[in-house]
Amino acid sequence: MTDQEYRWLQPSAMADPDLPGDRIRRPRRTPRDWFVDILMFLFAALLGIAAADVADSVGNPPFIVFLDQLVGAAACCALWVRRRWPVGLAVALVAVSTVAPVASGAELVALFTLTVHRPFKVVAAVGSAAVVGGLTQAVLRPDPTLPFVVSAVATLVIVLLVIGWGMFVRSRRQLVVSLRDRARRAEAEAALRAEKAQRLAREDIAREMHDVLAHRLTLLSVHAGALEFRPDAPPAEVARAAGVIRDSAHEALNDLRDVIGVLRGPVAGDEHRPQPTLATLDALVAESREAGMKVTLDNRIDGPEDVPAATGRNVYRIAQECLTNARKHAPGAEVTLTLTGAPGDGLTVEVRNPAPGDDPPPVPGSGQGLIGLTERAALAGGRLAHGPTPDGGFRVGAWLPWAA
Repeated sequence: MTDQEYRWLQPSAMADPDLPGDRIRRPRRTPRDWFVDILMFLFAALLGIAAADVADSVGNPPFIVFLDQLVGAAACCALWVRRRWPVGLAVALVAVSTVAPVASGAELVALFTLTVHRPFKVVAAVGSAAVVGGLTQAVLRPDPTLPFVVSAVATLVIVLLVIGWGMFVRSRRQLVVSLRDRARRAEAEAALRAEKAQRLAREDIAREMHDVLAHRLTLLSVHAGALEFRPDAPPAEVARAAGVIRDSAHEALNDLRDVIGVLRGPVAGDEHRPQPTLATLDALVAESREAGMKVTLDNRIDGPEDVPAATGRNVYRIAQECLTNARKHAPGAEVTLTLTGAPGDGLTVEVRNPAPGDDPPPVPGSGQGLIGLTERAALAGGRLAHGPTPDGGFRVGAWLPWAA
């Protein structure tokens, strides 16, 4: 924020929740601002009256005293615009006070305002001019009661005190503005972090819903399609398909109820709700086989119960999505599911299926399953690759970390 943006900075702006640079119009003076301005005016007027008494007591002609009083009154009145033109008013009062001591009080107030509102380079130049002007005043209109050396030292000390006070006020105001701006940025960053956390939570919920429901609903779609295209199927096969549809619908409703419960908020006992692990992978394969799929499970993991729960759940979701995709896009093809790994080496899961024999019936899908699996593996610190094989089939391979 540049110094130009502090032009209209009133003392009361420090208590304003808005930053000074946020407002384009000139702010109205508050009672506190009026009090400060009147106090500065009275300070300059009292110093001017004291200087006028000294000028009258040393025997100056009456018209000189009258002119000093007019100049002093004009200088005090000019202080009301000191924030609008701090540099011009300070330079003018420095020049006037060189020949009119009654303007010295207004000069000090203008120098203080300049220090508060402008950079140090400008303040140093005008302050040096004020010291030179004070020395010149001591020569042109000396005070008989004070030696020149005393007047020179007093001028230098007073100018330095005024500049030091102004720099202190300026640094304090800049500190307040900086802290306020930092607080605003912190609030904005906190809002962004909260929004990002909500977005990630929504993505996690959407991924979980996809992983949980896609498997069940695909079973419904495949078996319903089989009943539609084979109305002459044997009663036993129709009954088996209807049973799979019923069981899949029941499981889908249960899964949907669990996900909706998470959306509504955690309740007591949710942390104990069973989650799929590597030990439940056999049940998933058995369910797929009952649905008519040809699945070969090659599990080379010794002690599946020793696999971390989060890693096992990710492996289960990857296998579930791969079996769902194979059922949709390569019905009738044999799927091979291979698990290898050991603590410290990580866990590798590979799912392969050859090309389907016939053109599979179209099954609706969003195409986001593999993207979700890639994100899931990346979030777990692993990696996932997928793509077609040379024989026209499809392969999905993933590696997940498994701490020693």
